[in-house]
Amino acid sequence: MAPPSPATSLLRRRLLQTLPLWGTGLARAQSQPLLDEGDDEAKAVGYHADASKVDAKKFPKYAKGQTCANCQLYAADGGKPSGGCALFYGKDVLAKGWCNAWEKKV
Repeated sequence: MAPPSPATSLLRRRLLQTLPLWGTGLARAQSQPLLDEGDDEAKAVGYHADASKVDAKKFPKYAKGQTCANCQLYAADGGKPSGGCALFYGKDVLAKGWCNAWEKKV
């Protein structure tokens, strides 16, 4: 059997990278680690695990009531307190969290 073409390999890789964003049970079957506020990627967007502790002076985009749960980038995982985020591949964020990339869910 011949090895897959580069185009097929790229397509397969892209599919595997985007599955968590689709909200399918396939990619979310296993629990993913939680994003830590100390991670470089979290610091880059001002991620806070608890939105109620965001300093509005330091993060002027923050408004009371904004959380990951009501952000367009958040993918809820049933009734769990955490879920996926389009920004953080392979890691979950807390539904009660917040970051500077917050966008109103439509």
